[in-house]
Amino acid sequence: MEYFIDVVVPLSIATTFTYSVNQAEFIFLQPGMRVAVPFGKKKVYTAIVLSKHNQKPSVYTPKDILTIIDEQPIVTTKQLDFWQWIAQYYMCALGDVYKAALPSAFLLESETILSFNSTLVVDLSSLTDDEFLLYQAFEQQPILRFDEVQKILNKKQVFNVIDELLKKEIIFLNQHIHEKYKPKLVKYVTLHDTYKEENELINLLDHELKTEKQRALVLKYFQLSTQKSTIELKELLEKAGVSKAIYTNLEKKQIFETYSLAEDRVQFSDAFLNDIQFTELQNKTIQSIQNQFQQHDVVLLNAVTGSGKTEIYIELIKNALQNNSQVLFLVPEIGLTTQLVQRLTAYFGNKVAVFNSKYSENERVEVYHHVLNATEKAQIVIGSRSSIFLPFKNLGLIIVDEEHETTYKQVDPAPRFHTRDAAIVLAKMFHAKVLLGSATPSLESYYNAYQQKFGYTELLQRFKNVQLPQIVLVDLKEARRKKEVNGIFSMKLIEAITEAFYNGEQVLLFQNRRGFSPVLECLSCGHVPYCTMCDVGLTYYKRQNYLKCHYCGYTMAMPSKCHSCHSHDLTTKGLGTEQVEEALKNIFPNKNIARMDQDTTRGKFAFERLIDGFKNREIDAMVGTQMLAKGLDFDNVSLVGILNADNMLNFPDFRAYERAYQLMVQMAGRAGRKNKQGKVIIQTYNPYHNTIQQVTQNDYKGMFKEQMYERLNFKYPPFYRLIRLQLKHPDYEKVKEASQWLASNMKQSVQGILVLGPQEPSINRIRNQYIQVILIKLPINKSANALKKAIQKSINSLETIAKFKSVKTTISVDFY
Repeated sequence: MEYFIDVVVPLSIATTFTYSVNQAEFIFLQPGMRVAVPFGKKKVYTAIVLSKHNQKPSVYTPKDILTIIDEQPIVTTKQLDFWQWIAQYYMCALGDVYKAALPSAFLLESETILSFNSTLVVDLSSLTDDEFLLYQAFEQQPILRFDEVQKILNKKQVFNVIDELLKKEIIFLNQHIHEKYKPKLVKYVTLHDTYKEENELINLLDHELKTEKQRALVLKYFQLSTQKSTIELKELLEKAGVSKAIYTNLEKKQIFETYSLAEDRVQFSDAFLNDIQFTELQNKTIQSIQNQFQQHDVVLLNAVTGSGKTEIYIELIKNALQNNSQVLFLVPEIGLTTQLVQRLTAYFGNKVAVFNSKYSENERVEVYHHVLNATEKAQIVIGSRSSIFLPFKNLGLIIVDEEHETTYKQVDPAPRFHTRDAAIVLAKMFHAKVLLGSATPSLESYYNAYQQKFGYTELLQRFKNVQLPQIVLVDLKEARRKKEVNGIFSMKLIEAITEAFYNGEQVLLFQNRRGFSPVLECLSCGHVPYCTMCDVGLTYYKRQNYLKCHYCGYTMAMPSKCHSCHSHDLTTKGLGTEQVEEALKNIFPNKNIARMDQDTTRGKFAFERLIDGFKNREIDAMVGTQMLAKGLDFDNVSLVGILNADNMLNFPDFRAYERAYQLMVQMAGRAGRKNKQGKVIIQTYNPYHNTIQQVTQNDYKGMFKEQMYERLNFKYPPFYRLIRLQLKHPDYEKVKEASQWLASNMKQSVQGILVLGPQEPSINRIRNQYIQVILIKLPINKSANALKKAIQKSINSLETIAKFKSVKTTISVDFY
């Protein structure tokens, strides 16, 4: 009997692959284990075993695996089921999901090593020029890598030359695979066994210690050994106040011994809080959520900003831990993790683990292992999008905080999943509960609650009955006419900032565009510098004095004259966070002004530094983008300024009004969170716009009804599903022709869908790739699976046409 396994490789390929194994390997292997497999002519990949069977493929002869990497599965069967659901629903390859789901340290590095056979006598006349060149190189250096061979021959295609040398047995081919993950080893100290007897110990203290520093080190060791069972070398040296050389000398004399233990890179201190004093309204809300969980697996908590949602979450987590369940706490922004970790570790200590992209590869591997082994160290995981792929064993509760946030949707690369929706499916696999929390729920979630698919609970009062902020509208048209404007600030806003500073309070200013200015323009000819690779103007950064593209990262020095007419009359237009920061510093030179945007939060601890600085009142005012709106809790903020509300409303997107409402309400919610009512000033040229009026009245239901009417009329979610196809190619005509062919094919062959386009997006070229977009609308009452298969069939047909083969198509299901 023959034995085979089906595996998934970390490549964007739709199919799985079958490999041959022997009987012993077949018995040992389980789904979820890693194996190293040869792939193609010279590649080696780390594959995950999906299944094992005895059916030989009819199309090809399976290769043997190279080695088994794991002794136990590192991927659970539920994870594999979840991966397959993601691949099927979001129309991507299973290999894409695998690559996204595991920390890259688990995807072993493959290096192809070529070794020289020095014992063989070679007829040099039988070698070609390239073969002889390599032969000489191997004589000098008996081991070479593939990339080194490419350099020696100055060619990319070297496989044929290597293949000939392999056939002639002049060289051997070895695959060296090594794991990237290395545990963090901490050095500990113990006294040598000889000195554990009293006589020897007296002899040591009286005769063998030659200097005062040696004596101080040994005595400090004894002192620490009465306090703890293990003594870290670093701690001993610090507390004894001696150098490592003193210790090394005693180690050589066999007085001390050193041993190492693996330790987690991220550790939190023990819990120090226990009970929370809930208000009567919070108690009712907790009881309501628990009652709703009796009938529904998913409950939407619509709670105003500053109502104490986090305390409610903590109580629900406590209940889940009492049932010995694991908890996943999802946050939309890595910056939110800092405050949340501080609050959760106060109650749960080292049961909290964090999993996001700001943590190092090794730190993520450690969390992965803790979750896989269901250890106490990761009973509660605070994570961003990728944390839904962790290997939970007994998941009991998922909390999706700020569930309306668009950052929950993965944009690139595949799988382009929505974390909130995927979390609901994951919870269903574990029979777990999901709590969606937001002060401004997404229309889809609110509609699901309205339709009674989800449970629903409201908390419409702030903690300790603190009033919601007072919202003041400033009509910029009127303000400019009356000359009540100082640059980018209205006089009302400047007066409010001055008053806040006078009272020792802090200020947040919101401008949803980074950089100094989005446009640099020549006043003589109107020329605007554009990115060389994208169809977009370059943003000006004053501090670095350069222009930058926010799509591909291209930069150029700030020009001294116009590139078109050589005029020196250049000016900037538009407003970015850097300009707001500078203008505020000019008005308030004695105040500490900081900025929070993508440019200032790149480092691992940049968020923490800014948030801690603001929380400790070292920063008087913070200027920022939408990062500021995402659930941050500062108790001394009395004023929030929104500098230009119209930018959000005029965005060409069917969700623009919903998002503008959410952003403004969330920003307003940062003000007056403790004891005193806060104030929000919104600067706008259109104060009577429906959405702005709904923000001032905190009228979520009014916004919901208005937007639902529009969505129903124009066939948008939640009444229709959206799939967006994006076609890219460096040749404009080719991508246009391909998109027209695809749209036409789908209109003819796929019944029951609406196909819009193809059309060019507002930015139609990024990284030298021209873009065409096709939007597909699927009725909610029809089987999505059948329609998706038909759409995929059309895309596959396009790829079979020779001239369109190089056109790249990306699919985004439930497009945001």
